[in-house]
Parts: sequence; C-alpha cells; structure tokens
Amino acid sequence: MRKFMTTTAMAALMAMAVGGIARAADSVEVLHWWTSGGEAAALDVLKKDLESKNISWTDMPVAGGGGTEAMTVLRARVTAGNAPTAVQMLGFDILDWAKEGALGNLDEIAAKEGWDKVIPTALQQFSKYDGHWIAAPVNVHSTNWVWINKAALDKAGGKEPTSWEELVALLDKFKEQGITPVAHGGQPWQDATIFDAVVLSLGKDFYKQAFIDLDPAALGGDKMKEAFDRMTKLRGYVDDNFSGRDWNLASAMVIEGKAGLQFMGDWAKGEFVKAKKVPGTDFVCMRFPGTQGSVTFNSDQFAMFKVAADKVPAQLQMASAIESPTFQSAFNVVKGSAPARTDVPDTDFDACGKKAIKDLADANASGSLYGSMAHGHANPASVKNAIYDVVTRQFNGELSSEEAVKELAAAVEAAK
Repeated sequence: MRKFMTTTAMAALMAMAVGGIARAADSVEVLHWWTSGGEAAALDVLKKDLESKNISWTDMPVAGGGGTEAMTVLRARVTAGNAPTAVQMLGFDILDWAKEGALGNLDEIAAKEGWDKVIPTALQQFSKYDGHWIAAPVNVHSTNWVWINKAALDKAGGKEPTSWEELVALLDKFKEQGITPVAHGGQPWQDATIFDAVVLSLGKDFYKQAFIDLDPAALGGDKMKEAFDRMTKLRGYVDDNFSGRDWNLASAMVIEGKAGLQFMGDWAKGEFVKAKKVPGTDFVCMRFPGTQGSVTFNSDQFAMFKVAADKVPAQLQMASAIESPTFQSAFNVVKGSAPARTDVPDTDFDACGKKAIKDLADANASGSLYGSMAHGHANPASVKNAIYDVVTRQFNGELSSEEAVKELAAAVEAAK
C-alpha cells in the first residue's frame, strides 16, 4: 500500500510541475491483470492515449493470467462500496455483474460512434445487457494457436503439423533434440486452454455439442474419452517443473529455444514481439492441428462500473478511446490479438496478426466461430470451473480417461 501511495503522490507532484493537479473527476481507476511484459506494453498504449486527453490513470494490476485473482479483489471492492471506474473482464463474468446492477451505461457514446455496426455480434453478446452497452471490447483473442520455435522446427524437418499424428511425431523429434517438447504452465486455465483445442480438433460440431450445448451424450461419450487420452499423451511431453508456472514464462521457454512449442492464445505473440522475434523467421504461428478453419475466441473488455456522476465523462472518454480504430490497431498490434472492430485495416499487423484477422473473418462467415470454454465465453463461470476441475485432475494423473469422462458429465450437470 505504501508503494501505491508513493506512486500516486509522485504523479501528483508531476501534475503540479506542469501547471495543475488533475481533478478526481478527470481520472480513471482501472483494475486489470495485464502484468506480463507484452501485456503491460499493450496497456501502456491506452494509458498514453488517455493521458493525451488530460485523463489521469490510476493503475490497479492484479497478477494472474486467467483473471481469477482480479475478480476476487473486485468483489471485495464492490462489497465495500468502492468500485473501480473500469475493470478488465471476460465473457459471462460481465453479464453476471450486469445482472447485479453494478455496471454503468455506455449507450450515449456507443450510439454517437455507431458501435452496433462495427463490433461483431458475437462480442456484443457480452458487451450489452438488456439492450444497453455496458462494456467496451478491446480485442478478439483466438485461443486455438500453437507457437513454435522456428529453429527447433527446422531442425525437426521444417514441416508444420496438420494432424494429431504429425503433431506427436514433431514432439518426439523435439524430445530427441534434448529440449522440452511442450512449454506449459500447470494452472487450471492453462490446462483447459489445451483441452479446448484438443476437443475442437475432434470436430467443430463435437465442440459445439460438448461445450456450447452441454450435450450429456457428447460430454460423456467415446469421443470425449479420446480427448482425455490425447491430454494424457501431451502430459508426457511437459517438463517436471511445469506446476504453477505462469503462461508467459512458458512462452519464454519457446522464445529462448528451451522448448519446442506452446499451446496458448494469441496473447502469447505479445511476448515474442516484445523479445523482438519475427514470425516466420524466429517463430511460427499456426492453428492447433485439426482445428484449421475454426476459431475459439475470447474478448478482453473493460466493463464500466457505476460511478459518481462527475466521473462519468472520463469513463465515457475511456470507452471512446478504447473503440477508436487508431487505438484498436495500435493496441492489438502490440497485444497479438485481432481488433474488436470489423473496419480496422490489417496494414500495420505482422504475418500472425494478418492471419488472426483473416481466420476470424472466415470463421465468422462460415459459422465456425465459437466462444472459448477455457476463457469464459462458452458457459457461465460455474460450468467453466466444473470443467476446469475435472480437466486438471485428469491432466495431473488423478483420474483415468474413463473416470474423467464420467466425472465431466456429472460435474457439468450439477453446475448447470
């Protein structure tokens, strides 16, 4: 707390030095979990944009890639009657807060800027509640990516795997090279991210039946057992020190050539970019084998909480800044994601960014764009957490594939 107060005091002194202290009404307090290097660099784009409009930024970062810890802090703040201005949030979490009546109204700025026409309908499902805009989407992340060290891939023959069998063969070659085949962090959301891709690789219809429709037959059938069998196989390619490792540290293993590849959403690209790595030269970005043509997504949004009337103008300016096409391009180039607007050109994006934008458009057009189970865009938190529990226990060897299938179907049914 002392450090936070010191930083605030320093900011106040700097404001006085340039001619005056910004009023509280001209400031925003932002709760988020973007604390890794690439994420922090992306967030800095928004901070500087607001500062150029004379809106000061009070940062409230809470480490933890999946946002679980941040949501715990948020609950305590709201319970104490001291909600932040804006909170980074995902999917159904936004709708849960809206149902509680805790969120503000962005209709004024959304109507003025025509958000309805440029923000994809799939995102609006989480940006609106009861017909009113309550959150500003920052990006569209797709989660079924593989990030491969190019030198290791070249040494293994240079061919990107397009099937499960080719993926396993590549991982065996990485093992022969003496590097960790799969860089992974043993946290439930990371385990679930891999499981998401594995299930999608067994068929987009199967993914929809299992994770969108929550069909008991899909959740408890033979194909789901095959998904768990594949998770067991992948577990054999993870190093012994994976438990509790943050995702960005797993990315670093690939960047540094200590591991062959990582299964992770496209926020991982921000780590490669920050390390000055170039797609096609230093690393390869590709869809998880078997998921080509389909995309599982999540969207980081800033949910705007109800604040005092004098703070609403700054809040609306923050929302406007987030949806600016210029910001959408600048931010997502750094973050590794695709813009949350359909009218942002891909000019400034690298090869992976252009692929992300194209894949998203193609999947949207073909009906193969699905909310990610692992990242809170397929089902409410209760269902997601029930799936997390079974997936992590199975990945850690506490459940056989047969046991996991039975537990998964039962856990989802109980959580509905």
